[in-house]
Amino acid sequence: MITGKNYIGNQLSAAGNTTYTTYNPKLNIENEHTFFEASEEEIEKAVCLASEAFKTFKKISGAKKAAFLNTIADEILALDHLLIQTYISETGLPEGRAKGERGRTIGQLRTFADLVAKGSWVEATIDTADLDRTPIPKQDIRKMLVPLGPVVVFGASNFPLAYATAGGDTAAAFAAGCPVIIKSHPMHAGTGELVASAINKAAQKTGMPNGVFSNLNSAGIEVGVQLVKHPKIKAVGFTGSIRGGRALFDLASQRPEPIPVFAEMGSINPVILLPEAAKNKGETIAKTYAASITLGSGQFCTNPGLIIGIKGEALDHFISVLSNEIVKIEPSCMLHPNIIGNYERNKTNALQQSGVNITAEYDGDVPVNHARQTITKVEGKTFFKNTNLHQEVFGPFSMVVQCENVREMESIVSNLEGQLTGTVIAENEEVSEYNAVIEAIQNRVGRIIFNGVPTGVEVCPAMQHGGPYPASTDSRFTAVGIHAIKRWVRPFSYQSWPDNLLPEELRNENPLGISRLVNGVQTKEPI
Repeated sequence: MITGKNYIGNQLSAAGNTTYTTYNPKLNIENEHTFFEASEEEIEKAVCLASEAFKTFKKISGAKKAAFLNTIADEILALDHLLIQTYISETGLPEGRAKGERGRTIGQLRTFADLVAKGSWVEATIDTADLDRTPIPKQDIRKMLVPLGPVVVFGASNFPLAYATAGGDTAAAFAAGCPVIIKSHPMHAGTGELVASAINKAAQKTGMPNGVFSNLNSAGIEVGVQLVKHPKIKAVGFTGSIRGGRALFDLASQRPEPIPVFAEMGSINPVILLPEAAKNKGETIAKTYAASITLGSGQFCTNPGLIIGIKGEALDHFISVLSNEIVKIEPSCMLHPNIIGNYERNKTNALQQSGVNITAEYDGDVPVNHARQTITKVEGKTFFKNTNLHQEVFGPFSMVVQCENVREMESIVSNLEGQLTGTVIAENEEVSEYNAVIEAIQNRVGRIIFNGVPTGVEVCPAMQHGGPYPASTDSRFTAVGIHAIKRWVRPFSYQSWPDNLLPEELRNENPLGISRLVNGVQTKEPI
């Protein structure tokens, strides 16, 4: 049941005066439920509850946290048809996408449950004492990862489940031992409230402290600003625009006690199309990329917005096939009138730049809030000089840059902003001829793909979803996979502490049976 209220800990509350509704972009109408924006008093109570809950939650065993995470997954599944239909009504996305994203969300929760149940993620490191060492005795020092404290997670517009209320950021923070306050995305507040109800049911069933989770509604930026500024908040997770992520980063850094903001922001995900590959399989690649560019109406952070090749018949043919294929695909609905409005404005800005030529644009009739996919091309020297062309157009849009030679290609790639992904389309034997280009793109991205598409982010330990700024605010961390837990922890050392007073992870007998680095040797054996 959707109430439109905020979850302040495990209690529903609607003390604020500002209300708003979500929107069905497919039907082009407002949805029925009214949502109450969190008041200052509700924000303060949620933060204080989270701070108090942290005192207990940080000490909860991995087994109990695992039960909590698995129960969240169970409760989300129990929402069944209501959750799926609410998701569809607030996004315009199809049922298959809704169920697929729910599956990914469930998978993330269970993966983190498995991680904390096993326990070795804390990276326990022990250097035992050698008091006879000369000239200075060696003290007993033991280190492990510990949670930061209450964190704020901002729900994403384009993934209402997997990057939102119980998404990857929240799952990783819970696994680390951090209470979470969600700033729900206003475009899918109903979906967010339903998932919030599942989290609170799970918290109560598994005995988690009240305040381990809160869900706050907000139509604008005010609630988020107050949360980031609050001295009891210790970290922030964000998925969205460069403008929004940078604003949060600046707010957090200006606090008397600065805190980390782990923001995943814009990316045009450059694709390097090398000549032999363009010649031998350009037609196949073009068809594949027509599908990738339009997937989900281009509303993926890994959408291939830039294709860089070297002038010649092969590149010309690739552009021709890509242009022909992309207009055969039926346009799909974007998430919200504001989203398609931004798409049209950003696309128009790109098209108005000198030297940009449209090679394909869907010209048939489209339903309201459906985006027309567009392919453009530009000369390499023009692209290099005009940084307006380097900016993301969020939607089904891609630009082909035609380079004069490999030197121009390398120069262009080297001067791109940081990106989430880069892709190399090549024949194996020609890779060595373009080492400088490939090294240049490696320096600008967090993940490099060979002969594939960037869309589709596998949730696995080896995945790196982040990259040099502005793809993310800290390229050392990932937003996807089990290593995302490292964003919400800090290393902490105990020196010369009695064994019985140490956390179980660091005690001599290793009661949890975890893998530890003891005097330079990885082992599960007791000391």
